[in-house]
Amino acid sequence: MRYCLLFCMLGGFLFADAHIFLYHRFNDDRYPSTNTKNSILRKQFEFFKDNNYTVVPLQAIVDKLNQNETLPDKWVSLAIDDGYKSFSNALPIFEEFGYPFTMFVYVEAAEKKYPDFLSWEELKELENHNGTLAFHSYSHAHQTKLSAEELRADFEKGLEIYEKMLGSKSAFYSYPYGEFNDEVQNIAKEFGFSAILNQNIGTVSDSSSVYDLNRFALTGDANIKPLLKYKSLETEWIEPKTYPANGNITKVEARVGSTAKKAQLYITDLGWRSIEVKDGLISYDMNEKLKKSRVRIVLQIDNQIAAKILVKD
Repeated sequence: MRYCLLFCMLGGFLFADAHIFLYHRFNDDRYPSTNTKNSILRKQFEFFKDNNYTVVPLQAIVDKLNQNETLPDKWVSLAIDDGYKSFSNALPIFEEFGYPFTMFVYVEAAEKKYPDFLSWEELKELENHNGTLAFHSYSHAHQTKLSAEELRADFEKGLEIYEKMLGSKSAFYSYPYGEFNDEVQNIAKEFGFSAILNQNIGTVSDSSSVYDLNRFALTGDANIKPLLKYKSLETEWIEPKTYPANGNITKVEARVGSTAKKAQLYITDLGWRSIEVKDGLISYDMNEKLKKSRVRIVLQIDNQIAAKILVKD
């Protein structure tokens, strides 16, 4: 019904969209693919401040969605995955700007005192610095490769330790590596989180599901200005649902909330191409070999964008 209502809207109208930005490491040059320098972080925060963006706790976005209220277009929320010690490099900048954040905790790393990760005591202290703690699995496994039994066991073990060590339940969950499929998502829902976050490219619109919130991952010298211009392209993904067994992608099919006639399609290592949209339906036949075991598919119409990640089992 949600999509039916959306597709009946006349072209040109866009919901206001909030943005969730994701970080991992800070000022840690050992890992450039997941690192954000303090100088870049400060530049991003100054852009938020100078352009009247409001950085809000994740709970504020979830509350708006649950109450069916319009999301302010200049709302931003900040997330950090894993709980690396390098967050201590960035915390003074978060405090200087007064920006709240959500830290998603890799439980095994904290529990086994891995040297590159914050301790339980250090994580708990973040709650005194405008931080919210949340769950990011026990083992940080590639969850699409786990059986249903293994996946439930990981949640149960991780949440038991998380609640024991932090003294509270986690309201939120984010997938390790941003990887999930329908089975992983359905099992995650069993554990009562009020919101689940992916790592797809995209924004949060009034029609977003709290169990599938998009985040933009920021690394390197990421320019947030163009990212803040993106809006959600409301999309019902039809095909492919999962990574193709033979590694060949033969069709991309989706229903989108747009009256446009053309869209841009991107597939990892296969590049961009222009495709047709007919009455809100994209049905693009192809026959190409996927080159990686993790593939991102992106649809874009003007500044509206939607994406999904396929992972080879």
